[in-house]
Amino acid sequence: MKRVCLYLVLLLVLSPAITAYAGEGNGAPSGPHYNLNVIGVQKEKSADMDDNNGHRIFVKLQGKTKIMLGEGEYKVLDANGTDGSAAFQLPSSDPDNDGLTTYSVYVRALGKPNGAADMTTCAQDPETGDEVCSMYILEMRTRDHGNNFKDVSRYLLYIYADLVDDGYGVPERYPLFDDRLEEYFWSYDNNGLKIAQFRFYEMPTEEPDPGPFEQP
Repeated sequence: MKRVCLYLVLLLVLSPAITAYAGEGNGAPSGPHYNLNVIGVQKEKSADMDDNNGHRIFVKLQGKTKIMLGEGEYKVLDANGTDGSAAFQLPSSDPDNDGLTTYSVYVRALGKPNGAADMTTCAQDPETGDEVCSMYILEMRTRDHGNNFKDVSRYLLYIYADLVDDGYGVPERYPLFDDRLEEYFWSYDNNGLKIAQFRFYEMPTEEPDPGPFEQP
């Protein structure tokens, strides 16, 4: 009896560590990862959430939020996006711009059916001061049967935009923190999505060279 009790205690203690590394049958790969939840709320938060060590960002349940991006180890810098702006720090995604990411991002949408949010990676053109957003928009939708994780590295780690007037209409690929642009951010446009659950895995995703734009 004592051995059984000891086994159960050890199982409870070790379970969190095991689930952090094992595949869970929900489309997510196996392996260690950083978790980030973007949580839609109805009321604006009033507490100071700068330099926040939690793994969540609060955004408006309806409307747009800018999640400003800084380069460094994964960390939530400002968790309160209900005032229109939050901040998150993450590593450079493809420093050589060779189409092979240094890590991958997976996401799934959680909550009541018909919740939705669109997310776009944007930055500022230092020469013109214009806002530049990727042609690829991440569309997140909840479903009755639940959602699996999917690889969204293309949407959140790159900006695809045609900024070179060469007459071909082919977008250029700008990885996060490419010095040709500045002030990178994610534009999060929420329409009732309660939770977007992100996972950052230390595994590469291969992105094709830019070609004529085609929304997948």
